[in-house]
Amino acid sequence: MELTLDTVAKIAAPIITGAFGLLAKIYADAKPRLVSYLVHAFAIPTRNQFDPNAHTVTVHTHSIVVRNTGKKTAHNVRIGHQSLPDFQIHPSLIHEVNKRPDNSGEIIIPTLVPGEQVTIGYLYFPPQTYQQINTYCKSDEVAAKFLNVQPMVPFSPIQAYSFWGLVFIGASTILYWVLYLCLTWSLSS
Repeated sequence: MELTLDTVAKIAAPIITGAFGLLAKIYADAKPRLVSYLVHAFAIPTRNQFDPNAHTVTVHTHSIVVRNTGKKTAHNVRIGHQSLPDFQIHPSLIHEVNKRPDNSGEIIIPTLVPGEQVTIGYLYFPPQTYQQINTYCKSDEVAAKFLNVQPMVPFSPIQAYSFWGLVFIGASTILYWVLYLCLTWSLSS
């Protein structure tokens, strides 16, 4: 069997694509990855149930989730606040609060292991709104990515395997043509 340029490109493209994909996965998985997102924000008017003529007070509340989606532990996770109101962390865990005289501050969580997530609920009064509370989320290793989330049904395993199979086929095809054109060009020079 004669080893042609086309045969070399057809054999090399899937091998290089697979190796590149594996290296990219190893690189991406070798660190913590923090994500943070807003779960809800409400303004709740309260009223005195025993006296309908009593003054109504509005209470604001919102919750954020901080999750480590990486494969390594995140150390010293810091959630910054422009204004630090009353809050509750669920699940309850050891944390530290650094509050400054101007009422700004940060919540420090010593470690967040892979797959662990915490929900922080805040309670405050007007004129504050949720946009004026949280400022950043980061750890010693990485800054958190803020997500704008919408609930959705996850892919079934068959859909996920089909998707990644098609991505692999597409990447191999593109790499095949790039190798073929580069080798053709180099041999014609």
